[in-house]
Amino acid sequence: MAARFWVALVPLIMAARVAAQQPPAATEAESQLRAVDELVQQGKPNPALEVLQGLEARNPGLHGLAARLGKLYYQRHDYERAADYLRKAIAEEPNDAESVQLLGLSDYLMGHIADAIPPLEKVQASLPHPDPTGTYILGLCYLQMGDWDKARAALAKAFLVAPDSAAAHLVIAKMMMRNDLAEWAVGELQKALQLDPRLPMAHFILGEFYLFKSNAPSAIEEFHKELALDPLAWYAYEGLGDAYIRAENWDEAERTLKQAIWINPDFSGPYILLGKVELRKGNSDLAAGFLEKALKMDPNNYSAHYMLGTAYKELGREADSKHEFEVSENLHKQKLQTP
Repeated sequence: MAARFWVALVPLIMAARVAAQQPPAATEAESQLRAVDELVQQGKPNPALEVLQGLEARNPGLHGLAARLGKLYYQRHDYERAADYLRKAIAEEPNDAESVQLLGLSDYLMGHIADAIPPLEKVQASLPHPDPTGTYILGLCYLQMGDWDKARAALAKAFLVAPDSAAAHLVIAKMMMRNDLAEWAVGELQKALQLDPRLPMAHFILGEFYLFKSNAPSAIEEFHKELALDPLAWYAYEGLGDAYIRAENWDEAERTLKQAIWINPDFSGPYILLGKVELRKGNSDLAAGFLEKALKMDPNNYSAHYMLGTAYKELGREADSKHEFEVSENLHKQKLQTP
């Protein structure tokens, strides 16, 4: 009787042993995390965030929760909250490269440049093929901290050129121009041209620099040098036309701006500048035509609306002129209010 009892227990004992050797069933919280991942993949970040917030209230130390919250807050442009959660995620999992990079990007976007550099550097060092966005932002961080050599190396990597090449000096010069560091761009451009006298864009960027400094003669000289290298560089014709306007050489400005349009008729800039030229030459009807064309491509350009209002006024179209001045004023106010 006893033997039969123990024999009957054997299947139960074996089943218990097998169950003990198998991994435990997923917890409800882990299932919810997987559901969050599915919502994110489906493009439903708001429901995903609601689920995560509920999980945080019940189980704030849940593994993987901070990383997901950090990513979602980053996607919502709430960089301060994102950074707080991403720091928790990295403390939980130091090798989480995505959280490390997002932390660096969050700090950068909040203007915490010095804080952004260490995590972005860590990603660069840890991944064989780091995300180029992080590489580019790291270059901008070095740039704003005044470390030109590191900035050039990072930007060269982002743009897939050798760090000591003429192209690398050109890239950092352009980034300097875009980040209010124009005074330092000249030296980089000169180095670029020393390494490669026929480097495209170098003379054009120098021309932009001289326009920025209101030095029209030097700008004209540089734009001509760019066009000698590439006679189809429509942007150089536009820059040259702008320089001729500043030199009050209206006929040459008109000629070169038309050349820009002949090469690229789908960009508003030359049409706007031609509108300015024709107004100064007293050709209000021609000015209106160029400006109307420009505004079809760039309807929110308040300067073009203002000049078109001026052209209409000179043509005696008072109602149209008043409308254009009002549009220009409203657009200008909107621009001033935009952070």
